[in-house]
Amino acid sequence: MLRLGILGLGEGRSTISASLASKKFKLIQICDANKKLCEERALEFDFQNWTTNYEDMLTSDKIDMIAIYTPDHLHFEHIKLALEHGKHVVCTKPFIDDLSQANELLELAKKSRKKIFVGQSSRFFEPAMRQKKDFDKGLIGELITIESHYHADHRWFLEKGWSLKQSFKWLYGGLSHPVDFIRWYMPDIEEVMGYGMLSSNGLKAGIKNVDTMHFIFKAKDGRIARVSGAYTGPTQPASRDSGMSCILRGTEGASQADYHELRYSVTTKTGEEKIITWGDATLKHYFRFEGQSHHAGEYQNYLDYFADSINNKFTAYPDLKEGIGTVALLQAMDKSMEIGLPVKIDDILKENNITRESIGM
Repeated sequence: MLRLGILGLGEGRSTISASLASKKFKLIQICDANKKLCEERALEFDFQNWTTNYEDMLTSDKIDMIAIYTPDHLHFEHIKLALEHGKHVVCTKPFIDDLSQANELLELAKKSRKKIFVGQSSRFFEPAMRQKKDFDKGLIGELITIESHYHADHRWFLEKGWSLKQSFKWLYGGLSHPVDFIRWYMPDIEEVMGYGMLSSNGLKAGIKNVDTMHFIFKAKDGRIARVSGAYTGPTQPASRDSGMSCILRGTEGASQADYHELRYSVTTKTGEEKIITWGDATLKHYFRFEGQSHHAGEYQNYLDYFADSINNKFTAYPDLKEGIGTVALLQAMDKSMEIGLPVKIDDILKENNITRESIGM
């Protein structure tokens, strides 16, 4: 059984729930710079071993792995410290927000021989897992194109002080979910073109970076995909349009996985059309707190998967290298919005002295 420490108890709330319910982990300690939040989580989960000092977890010989759920701009330093102290790492997406830091982490991971997993939680939601399983079975034939979006009224999120800082970008904190879907099915993206804007709602709230974006991707084999994100305005009713969807269009069928709804639809190569939903037991696995504001079930799924990879010595994806590749794509998207032109992924890698070979692209 792996021994776990959790850093960042906002989003990390889901990981506390997941680890306490898992047969593959033993939760040892939780940590947050906010003492009040530590006390709230200790009371909520009846778990009293908390600290406000990250160093306490790093130096503990009772902890094998650290799960990191801190603000995006802190990920690199927190991952680096965990590796330097010989810990396996789970880090929420985006893995890092600055590609210039990638080579240092590649070297540290190689030296420490510890595993790193990027918590792209949306891959581990029931409809997304079913969609991937059906695709791998050939139910829709060969992939033609992918469309994905993440649209949400996240104006509540802007109450967090750090969300108004220059370092916070919805591109990394939000759009990385549907971008990960694209990379899951179409990993060899060659070029991206996109536009972004700061809405009047975002401007009024005081955020510094764009909150509305649309992008087109081109893969090396010529296939194309698209992604969109909008984060500070009202959305459609869930029965009409899910907050996040991944649509696969194949040569013989098509499929769509929806989030937060436990809803999946597929037209198979036989022409059969199905809409699948899941019941209360599955709903309770995924959503354990108020509303649908946390991802406990997805975190349960990926923590157990990562534990299996450590115990059985296989690679859990997305790993360090795939995480870096996604950041390269996100930085290309960022640059495309800035200059208003298509950007090649190879140019971004070259600027940061990263070879495709070093990250398995």
